[in-house]
Amino acid sequence: MIKFKKKTLKNNMEYKFLDQINFPEDLRDYKIKDLKSIAKELRHKTVNIVSKTGGHLGAGLGVVELTLALHYIFDTPKDKLIWDVGHQSYPHKIITGRKERIETLRQGGGLYGFVKRSESEYDTFGTGHSSTSISAGLGIKIAQELKKDNSKVICVIGDGALSAGMAYEALNNAGAMNKELIVILNDNEMSIDRPVGAMSSYLSKLLSSNSYSNIRSIIKKISTKFPKSFAKTLHRAEEFSKGFVSGGTLFEELGFFYLGPIDGHNFDHLIPVLKNIKSNIINKPIFLHVITKKGYGYKPAEKSSDKFHGVNKFDIVTGSSLSKTNVKSFSQVFGETLSEEASKDEKIVAVTAAMTSGTGLDIFANKHPKKFFDVGIAEQHAVTMCAGLATEGFKPFAAIYSTFLQRAYDQIVHDVAIQKLPVRFAIDRAGQVGADGPTHTGSFDIAFLSALPNFIIMAAADEDELIRMIKTAILIDDRPSSFRFPRRSVIGTNIANELLHLEIGKGRIIQEGNSIALVNFGARLEACKQAIESLKPRGCYPTLMDARFAKPLDTILLENILDNHEFVITIEEGSIGGFGSSVLDYVHNIRKKTTSSTIKNIIFPDRFVDHNTLENQYKEMGMDANSISNKILSLISNEIVHLSDYTKK
Repeated sequence: MIKFKKKTLKNNMEYKFLDQINFPEDLRDYKIKDLKSIAKELRHKTVNIVSKTGGHLGAGLGVVELTLALHYIFDTPKDKLIWDVGHQSYPHKIITGRKERIETLRQGGGLYGFVKRSESEYDTFGTGHSSTSISAGLGIKIAQELKKDNSKVICVIGDGALSAGMAYEALNNAGAMNKELIVILNDNEMSIDRPVGAMSSYLSKLLSSNSYSNIRSIIKKISTKFPKSFAKTLHRAEEFSKGFVSGGTLFEELGFFYLGPIDGHNFDHLIPVLKNIKSNIINKPIFLHVITKKGYGYKPAEKSSDKFHGVNKFDIVTGSSLSKTNVKSFSQVFGETLSEEASKDEKIVAVTAAMTSGTGLDIFANKHPKKFFDVGIAEQHAVTMCAGLATEGFKPFAAIYSTFLQRAYDQIVHDVAIQKLPVRFAIDRAGQVGADGPTHTGSFDIAFLSALPNFIIMAAADEDELIRMIKTAILIDDRPSSFRFPRRSVIGTNIANELLHLEIGKGRIIQEGNSIALVNFGARLEACKQAIESLKPRGCYPTLMDARFAKPLDTILLENILDNHEFVITIEEGSIGGFGSSVLDYVHNIRKKTTSSTIKNIIFPDRFVDHNTLENQYKEMGMDANSISNKILSLISNEIVHLSDYTKK
């Protein structure tokens, strides 16, 4: 267990072994007995860095030994190592040439918080979303065979990611093709007692060894001389003995040679098995089951693995967050409000896909455990399950991050929209997400939902509006609906004692002005207010409209805006094809009369925005208050500045 003391927390701390290791080939110069000390230093380094940068800590601490063992035994980067999701990749980054830059983790211009191909040749496949490693690994393995390359492909996937259907599709395909793919299950939720672990480790060494393989081959040859019934009995006995100890029958049925479970924190278990696997004596896909513990070696993380899954900056000695605030997040407001409404309406149920605390539904789950369902990393299943609930008269709320809702688009179309089922989509992490970068940015939900008939689409500008939209969604019982909200703290509006639901398709005027109108959809309303306030000393008084709905549009209010303003600017945290595009489509294809208004859309640029602080991201995209006011001034002076001028690299 690592013990941190104040005096040990100097930035210039020396690491006896780690200071000498820049790449995996340096690691291989050491003896196996040294790996335990190296692991201790690597774990210390990881905790020290994440305490300053924030990020995903628990998963990385859990795979320190596994990371070292894999790079020690396999010839990376020639042998391809693929990390699923990438939450666990910080130790991997440290020993693959990025140690000197690790303090830039998740900072603007610094190292990415997940695995990124452009960052290092050791990053075989880019990640951020789960359950992709086996599919990618199989593709790489097929490519190697076509190139007559005999390198190894190792896919490391967690037990959570293995719950997704895509992982089983890949396992089934790899097994059926009999490709020599190595899949390692990093199981950090299961516990294993010492006797079983020791026995399993011994058997895994035996089963993966050359001697066992030879004996097995001999038995197979001999068994062909006996009746078929006897040969089948031998095979069944072998499979039973393995399954009895390991529980690996499922993976054997999928065509894999199953080994494990073994202790993922014990080099005496890891090294011999990985050596045997590397020797390629089994000639079929291999599934190695490794048991680890989230947060291993750092006491605060071990005690609270959920808390240390993703963390802000924290005190390294106590584990306490350094960014404590009494201000609620939008997610908390959602969870509290839905929980309150569920106390009044027995038909309300909540569903999420491994995002319980992230979406604020831990509040709901504690109060209404029988009406709460976390289906694991299975967004497709979550959406269709909600559709089923809706057919029986329930009011399901599917709380899913925008970036992960992309994974269930077919289910949204086929199972929900076509059938006009009243599933309510609570879309969290809508818009930019700061340090988590492009894989987690909520860019596309407005666009891909706007394309669907039978949908109502809302976006909350503040916590007051979020509450109203939840109440509104509860009452929508003839079609699907969605409301989106950002990943950040609420603004702090004075919430009225009694908030009523909204009239469908009706926006609001925040401020009356002249000549130019700002039409906001979503959480940039406060930036718009600040921009307008800064223009008052210049004698400029734009109108500010909060659309509330992207579908249906408030065409009555839009008509008034278009008739009475020379310039109209729409703004939203989303890509082309969203709210602004819908406004343009209405003006050019539906509106009965022509308009003299000049219409400009402020949207996300046509590229993926790199990780940074939210403030810097908004500035880069021309969505901060200062950029918005400059946009208005440029229009007024007839120096029309296109959005690309604000969003170019």
